[in-house]
Amino acid sequence: MADYPPVYVTVDVVVLTIRDDTLQALAIRRGGPPYKGRWALPGGFVQQREDLPDAARRELAEETGIEVEPAHLEQLGSYGAPRRDPRPDRIISVAYLAVLPDLPDPVGGTDAASAHWVPIDELTARPLAFDHAEILADGLERARAKLEYSPLATAFCGDRFTIGQLRRVYEVVWSARLDPSNFHRKVTGAEGFVVPTGERATGGRGRPAELYQRGSATVLHPAILR
Repeated sequence: MADYPPVYVTVDVVVLTIRDDTLQALAIRRGGPPYKGRWALPGGFVQQREDLPDAARRELAEETGIEVEPAHLEQLGSYGAPRRDPRPDRIISVAYLAVLPDLPDPVGGTDAASAHWVPIDELTARPLAFDHAEILADGLERARAKLEYSPLATAFCGDRFTIGQLRRVYEVVWSARLDPSNFHRKVTGAEGFVVPTGERATGGRGRPAELYQRGSATVLHPAILR
């Protein structure tokens, strides 16, 4: 083993949520080198006796004050380009994705000078530390794809919601306007995706919209394609 230089492992976490009708990502300002003061994803080094998901949850909590359950973390990919980190040792990162509603305001800690929710359009326009722009882009695409084949969008609605409210989740995450009639047909045609409650929304103009709740499906068939 002495013939091989040491390789270190880090974790980085892409956390996405909808706030103020906008898709936002959790970002920190780095408090130390390298890239001091630059925006980055929360993350850090894996400890010697620590499993990767445990490291991701620990770093997220230490740097932002936000805690997530293990079931809410999905491994996104591994990033190991030789010069992805400017430090002299080889550092490989394993990235995780969490897409969750109703997350609190973050609080910067440990080596994060501060932590913030940042609208995706703003964050992708800024230079990020390391290869975090690539990791963020991959996480965003994974989240957008999950809306196609899973009922993830319903997590951002209440227990009861209109098809219009559900459509707005798709529009925010996909950054696209969707035809209301076509979307309604696709959603109600996907087996087990949504179930009518027999109730209607209150308030607003015109005929109150019908209320739905999440069905039993874990995979959408047919998929709701972009």
